[in-house]
Amino acid sequence: MKLSRITPRLRAVLLAGTAAGLLASCSTLNYYSQAAQGQLELLSDARPIDDWIADPGTSSKLRLRLETARQIRRFAVSEMALPDNNSYKNYASLKRPYVLWNVVATPELSLKPLQWCFPVAGCVNYRGYYSKDAALAYAKELKAEGNDVEVGGVPAYSTLGWFSDPLISTFINYPDAELARMIFHELAHQIVYVQGDSQFNESFASTVEEAGVERWMERFGNPAMRDAYARYKSRKHDFLGLLLKYRKALEQNYGVVDRSDNEKRAVKVRLFQELKDEYQVLKGNWGGYAGYDRFFEQPLSNAHLASIATYEDFVPAFRAMLKRDGSFSRFYKSVRQLAELDRKERHRILKALVPPAPAAPLMVQRSDAPTMGGR
Repeated sequence: MKLSRITPRLRAVLLAGTAAGLLASCSTLNYYSQAAQGQLELLSDARPIDDWIADPGTSSKLRLRLETARQIRRFAVSEMALPDNNSYKNYASLKRPYVLWNVVATPELSLKPLQWCFPVAGCVNYRGYYSKDAALAYAKELKAEGNDVEVGGVPAYSTLGWFSDPLISTFINYPDAELARMIFHELAHQIVYVQGDSQFNESFASTVEEAGVERWMERFGNPAMRDAYARYKSRKHDFLGLLLKYRKALEQNYGVVDRSDNEKRAVKVRLFQELKDEYQVLKGNWGGYAGYDRFFEQPLSNAHLASIATYEDFVPAFRAMLKRDGSFSRFYKSVRQLAELDRKERHRILKALVPPAPAAPLMVQRSDAPTMGGR
């Protein structure tokens, strides 16, 4: 979409964002301005997949990836009842590794993330910047206030159906199953999104992505692809288990009433060092796979663990709903009904769908397997 073809809907959204910014501080206005400009540039750079494929200047590798993405997109509509709109039917090539960078922050001795509220997305636990430098500058401000802060790159995001989200160079070269996972997840956000309930939104989208990839692999996968995706899921499960283990330990540390802040700080340092040490053991079990090393690029802090549970908490409950309903269409109807309830009742119903699993510590065994480097 070119800037000269701004639709009435797009203009209305941009005006709403600008008006919201004008009612706030200069820093907030600057934030809305960079967000609007970044979204416009992304949409302006995107061209239809057919145009890219027909372009003689398009590499054979990119042409193949776009054809695969187009097949995944069709599957999302025909087999998963996901929206049949223009999202992921265009492609944008960016000259940066991520489409944007999210800033997450928590107090020094708490895992409860700070929140920011926006006109469309509601209240969320992050602020997104299209410039890494801008994200780092804001992170510096939050650190100066005494917060723990993380800046993380984001390969894709959903505009919740307000715009036609494009395929982007930041994730187009993912392996086939992971590319499908990404597309299914982001399209799921267009089905149901509840303002201010990231736990609900992300668990639902994660359930759709997992179930969708399973079905897509049955249709289009081969033994090598299935094996690679099984390894990916196993490593992800192990890594999330490791993070949740230390998140729980940190929560317990911060909750000790008769422990001084200095003592809590000392325990916090020790726990993060143990997390890093245990991760190295986990890598050994994986044969040296280094795909999660980027998580440790910045000094670890509460902010790294603040949102870990958000994506997984209600997945077992949503999986049970999908199995009960028997089809994606009926499942989406049930989820929409849940979305109409207040947050407390919605969460109560989801928790009741799956009995609590017995607590068991993650056991990381040492391995003598040779190290092989990254992906």
